[in-house]
Amino acid sequence: MASHGYEGGRLNLPFVGICTFGKYPYQPDWDAIEADVAVLGAPFDLGTQWRSGARMGPRAIREASTLFSFGHAGAYDFEDDITYLPAGTTRIVDIGDADIVHTDTIESHRRIEEGVRKILAAGALPVVLGGDHSVNIPCINAFDGEEPIHVVQIDAHLDFVDERHGVRYGHGNPMRRAAEKDYVTGLSQIGIRNVSSTARDGYEDARRMGSDIQSVRHIRKLGIDGMLARIPAKQRYYLTIDIDAFDPSIAPGTGTPSHGGFLYYEILELIDGLARRGTIAGIDLVEVAPDYDPTGSTSTLAAQLLMNTIGRVLHHR
Repeated sequence: MASHGYEGGRLNLPFVGICTFGKYPYQPDWDAIEADVAVLGAPFDLGTQWRSGARMGPRAIREASTLFSFGHAGAYDFEDDITYLPAGTTRIVDIGDADIVHTDTIESHRRIEEGVRKILAAGALPVVLGGDHSVNIPCINAFDGEEPIHVVQIDAHLDFVDERHGVRYGHGNPMRRAAEKDYVTGLSQIGIRNVSSTARDGYEDARRMGSDIQSVRHIRKLGIDGMLARIPAKQRYYLTIDIDAFDPSIAPGTGTPSHGGFLYYEILELIDGLARRGTIAGIDLVEVAPDYDPTGSTSTLAAQLLMNTIGRVLHHR
């Protein structure tokens, strides 16, 4: 029978203690990461074209994640009959935030990239908490020199703008920047819908450069298995999740909400299938802007999805 954390003398309820991600250990020394998973905050939102506020996302996600830290020896899922994140073998650390220099996108992105490179050098899975979606650019940059990756984007928006008024590194550009990398073998862009920040020529460029673009309605017709079958099997995947992929009825706390989005289990089942289909080599979750959701449910959704994603990635390895 597995022991529980509170058998050591402390109940240590979720609202007690320091808000690291999942109340896992804090490791401020980026040259001493010894873990299977390392969580990095990227509190940057200077790339936004509409409502800012995603700089507060990492802090809100961390606080919400403490809900899932009741001291049990892992997280038992009775539907799967699996205990995910078993205490005896799960090694997760929170390495804090990349230092952000206000008004300086290039330098802030460089510091985010440095954090992801340190995680990869330690042999751990990087999990990055955004921040706006531009933080994906330095995350993908950090994989230069690593084995090739296929990018799986779950999002309402295509984010494939090349350049506007000299802007190349905002939150409308990351998938275009990713597609330009020779170590990115292709993109699966999932959940794209409604009026986009990307014009028609951007969609044409995306398909020409190797993207498979599917809307929420497309995927509901295909089914989760049908969508998974479109993603190349036995690859290394980089998973980037924009919280606005979810319907704003369950995730209103974001800068650019878009109605007609996914529900929780649709995405969890897709990610579970992806973890079985190949190797998830990196993850970011972006665009949580907590001030637009006084209930905190958007941050809780983000934290719950990440905890379940990490659990499944580790279990299916």
